[in-house]
Amino acid sequence: MSILIHLPDLRSKLTLPNVGKQIAAGFPSPAEDYLEAMLDLNQLLIKNPSATFYGRVKGASMRDAGVDDGDLLVIDKSLAYRNNALAVCFLNGEFTLKRIKREGDTLFLMPANPDYQPIVVKEDADFAVWGIVTYIIKKVY
Repeated sequence: MSILIHLPDLRSKLTLPNVGKQIAAGFPSPAEDYLEAMLDLNQLLIKNPSATFYGRVKGASMRDAGVDDGDLLVIDKSLAYRNNALAVCFLNGEFTLKRIKREGDTLFLMPANPDYQPIVVKEDADFAVWGIVTYIIKKVY
């Protein structure tokens, strides 16, 4: 899985109508049959503007984590890795999306698809946790 990185254009403003406070996934609520204030996706998705990037996913190694080929990731470089986070890693000149697992002194980049093997990060590798995924934007239709 590879990732093409993009800078967000924070100068743009695209406010969209917000359909109520919540959308019921059970029975619809007739009381929320109105539009609320406008919503700016930059404000909603980007908490640290100077450290936020978008990345387009290419590949299927994180399929079982809900990340599919073509999905758009919102990546925050200012966040520290926490257990089970989706991490954009820089390994030997390439970006990859994985979860990180440590066993003793060995670091593994773990896929979320049984068709892919874990990647062992060797001691002499050029490796860094580049950023943490905060949102996954996907096309569903």
